[in-house]
Amino acid sequence: MSEHATISTDILARYAADAAQEVNGVRGLVESHLPRHRGVRITDDEGRVAVEVHLAVEWGASIPAVGREVQQRIAEYLQRMADVRPAAIDVVVDEVRPR
Repeated sequence: MSEHATISTDILARYAADAAQEVNGVRGLVESHLPRHRGVRITDDEGRVAVEVHLAVEWGASIPAVGREVQQRIAEYLQRMADVRPAAIDVVVDEVRPR
């Protein structure tokens, strides 16, 4: 008999949110009416986890560089904390905010 534990998408969303907010240039997460937790949506399609994170980026920051760093941090954090390797991490910049 093999045992298998699953981690809820809410917990994965919290991990992803925490990781994204650690990146320099990220001013915060952007929430909306769409079903996502703190600006992060996690989908799990038969074990293929995808992350969509909506950000506010600091004025003057390089959006491509911030996006790449957010993707890397989220991937590392989910691997370390939940043993999850996301199939995709999509970063959406919804706002640019002053420093």
